[in-house]
Amino acid sequence: MTSWVLSSLAAMLLSILFAGILIPQILLVSFRRKLFDEPDERKIHRGTVPRLGGIAFTPVICFSVSLLLGLSYLMGDTEIEYMMRTNAQAVAFGFCALLMLYLTGMADDLIGVRYRAKFIVQIFCSVLLIGGGLWIHNLHGVLGLHAISPFLGIPLTVLIVVYVINAINLIDGIDGLASGLSGAAFIIYGIAFLLIGKPVYAMISFACFGVLIQFFYYNVFGNPEKRKKIFMGDTGSLTIGLFLVFLALALLQYAPESLPIFRTNPLILAISPLIIPCFDVVRVFFHRILRHGNPFLPDKTHIHHKLLAIGLNQRLAMTLIVFSAIFFSAFNILLSRYIEPNLLLLLDIVAWTLTNVWLSRKRKAREAKMNANKNNQ
Repeated sequence: MTSWVLSSLAAMLLSILFAGILIPQILLVSFRRKLFDEPDERKIHRGTVPRLGGIAFTPVICFSVSLLLGLSYLMGDTEIEYMMRTNAQAVAFGFCALLMLYLTGMADDLIGVRYRAKFIVQIFCSVLLIGGGLWIHNLHGVLGLHAISPFLGIPLTVLIVVYVINAINLIDGIDGLASGLSGAAFIIYGIAFLLIGKPVYAMISFACFGVLIQFFYYNVFGNPEKRKKIFMGDTGSLTIGLFLVFLALALLQYAPESLPIFRTNPLILAISPLIIPCFDVVRVFFHRILRHGNPFLPDKTHIHHKLLAIGLNQRLAMTLIVFSAIFFSAFNILLSRYIEPNLLLLLDIVAWTLTNVWLSRKRKAREAKMNANKNNQ
């Protein structure tokens, strides 16, 4: 167990180191080639900020994990070697899916890709994950279902993979939000895999967390005037979304007895870190349909837009959402030992709905007050 923890920490530190080397080079190339995310009426940022930070994610994560696994082989770590063999199918197919989505994201950031084409690629990526053996075969009591047949589990897996990838992509609206939410999820997944005894997945989780730490610094604290600020772009949000759903599906393959400390429901453990981006995208999707708009086109109705509209600044809104995600995760993981999963999810939905209703009312009240002040002037 100690060696697994050290390997996971090493993966995180290597990712921080390599991302710290690569991201400044991406910034340099972006400014030389004028590859910027131009501001418009929907976007919050001002000035020229490169959006190619996500280009660093996949190579840094893969290099860090591969280097550590190679060193483990050289040092004769038979346990890691056995773990790698048992996970080879899932990791190999997962790498193929990752490479496809990485190239699609780069194409979108550089020249633009239609959302229909991105959906097709995401569906194919989900098929690759299923080919690796990662599909939903047990709902662990949610909707009263446990073991389910491939005829239900495989289509459901395709839907979930596409759903999570796009949820992370759509929540990337203010500085540090997507990376903060994803980073919190990777910590939870990494700890869970260490407890289960799956060090390879734990290393991947902490390597992802490491690269996000470095990116978070440049994204949140970077000064655009000094050419130190960068966005992750679709390359980053799509690939991070794939890593998250890959790890969530991997967690679903294990029984509750595999979690000796948490004893939590595997489905609750897998989805809890993703609740805020996943709940938000559902609410926004139906809101756009009710307004007779295109549900796939961007607008300013996400949870972070509501927080900004009631007067919070970007950093405070990001911090509040990330800590709310951590609270949701801790609440669900701890209480799933005692509360039936359907009731627990219902409590989450009620809490999320009430929060959004309250924010909408606060937003309307603030807008009405501002309009009244304008009329009085």
